[in-house]
Amino acid sequence: MFYVQRDADGTLVRVEATAFAEASEQLPPDDHQVQAWFANEVVEKSLIQLKSSDMDMIRVLDDLIQVLTSKGILNITDLPPAAQAKLMDRTQARETLGGLSDLINDDEQRLI
Repeated sequence: MFYVQRDADGTLVRVEATAFAEASEQLPPDDHQVQAWFANEVVEKSLIQLKSSDMDMIRVLDDLIQVLTSKGILNITDLPPAAQAKLMDRTQARETLGGLSDLINDDEQRLI
């Protein structure tokens, strides 16, 4: 059984396996509301995890595109104009900061 708390509209706001002071009722694990609660919680945790890794992935993709273009595998003109403009902006910003290497902490170990 799960202990649940509902808001004024009857919507679940908390579901726990152990009793807590605000719990107003108990529901079995196979109850559709309990199943939906945990499904949403899993989705939310996954979205938070993805969001927290976005900046790291942007850097990985930026580096990957730089390597592919420097090796002639990919031409910047192969990409849509909007992507070209964004990549050029990032390249210029990184070159500008190149002289400030003490201010930017890039890991020396590369994954790729």
